[in-house]
Amino acid sequence: MKYRKLGKTGLMISEIGFGGEWLSHHEEEEAVELIRYAGEKGINIIDCWMPDPKSRDIIGRGMEGRREKWFVQGHIGSTWQDGQYVRTRDMKYVPAAFEDILERMKTDYIDLGMIHYIDAEEDWENAMNGDFIRYVHALKDQGLIRHIGLSTHNPKIAKKAIETGFIEMLLFSINPAFDMHPATEDLDLMFGEYDAGLSGIDPERAALYRLAEEKEVGITVMKGFFGGRLFDEKSSPFGTAFTPAQCLHYALTRPGVSSVLVGYDTKEQIDAAVSYETASDEEKDYASVIASAPLHSYMGQCTYCGHCRPCPMDIDIAMVNKFYDLAVLKPEVPESVRAHYQALPVTAASCIGCRSCETRCPFGVGIAERMEKTAELFGC
Repeated sequence: MKYRKLGKTGLMISEIGFGGEWLSHHEEEEAVELIRYAGEKGINIIDCWMPDPKSRDIIGRGMEGRREKWFVQGHIGSTWQDGQYVRTRDMKYVPAAFEDILERMKTDYIDLGMIHYIDAEEDWENAMNGDFIRYVHALKDQGLIRHIGLSTHNPKIAKKAIETGFIEMLLFSINPAFDMHPATEDLDLMFGEYDAGLSGIDPERAALYRLAEEKEVGITVMKGFFGGRLFDEKSSPFGTAFTPAQCLHYALTRPGVSSVLVGYDTKEQIDAAVSYETASDEEKDYASVIASAPLHSYMGQCTYCGHCRPCPMDIDIAMVNKFYDLAVLKPEVPESVRAHYQALPVTAASCIGCRSCETRCPFGVGIAERMEKTAELFGC
């Protein structure tokens, strides 16, 4: 298992994580064993947005004796009222629901205290201006949560979260289909019919990923498989099927992303997800699928897929392109981006313009021209 730093939290989390929402569908002993098995495979981050007692008890038992090896995303504002899930900012319910997480998980802290599921501007205003957000900060001050995070499917809300300065990481929905779709407050629209005119990554989402990387706000990923629809050409908006490894690689190549949280029903599914770590470049290759898709295309956009390799000058072209995209977001190149770019063993100035990389790019990106612009921008 490979591990990545989760932005400014500094936590080293597994590239493949555990999304816990299906746990309640299983017998408790079976579900507890799934968590323990995932831990043995090197998975060390688990998300618990679910407020139901069964799911929380399962996670607590699954981590028992191993709590220090797990990073928990525990959601604040996800409550259990009259036997059902209710998302709320009402302080009549919020503190009791959080305290229930600690009790059922047999822990005295949560690593990542997640402001639960904000997609709408009105909900953002309600959450950020009143007792709810004061409670979140109090939990951090008391050490009951170590870091403040937020979950959303809306890039506009995610951008607001980054700009607060105190939200250190995001749980965000990322897959090739969602990335084409403009921001919306209605998640159901993301699962609806896709306009044939959609093509490439929506600019607002692309800008979000770059901003997250620039500001060191780490991202963990939900809905990486589009609810399984990407695995079937009939339900895929692209008219062609992806594999799990391709979906995982797509998400993990977005700037700012540290981990993809996958829901599991069996140990075999855990093995399949973890096998990403030993998959070949061909098995991870999402770019060829997108480029040849009959319904949508990302033509002209660098997706950092790495098809351009190898370079005769040994330039890491995908990384150079990523730093260029980060730099042009601002009127002046951020010093952090400049430092990371200058630390590359070989910079864009070494490009000899052979354009061999362009013959391998599935999306027709003018790489040589981008190398020229990058060298000019950074001065090397």
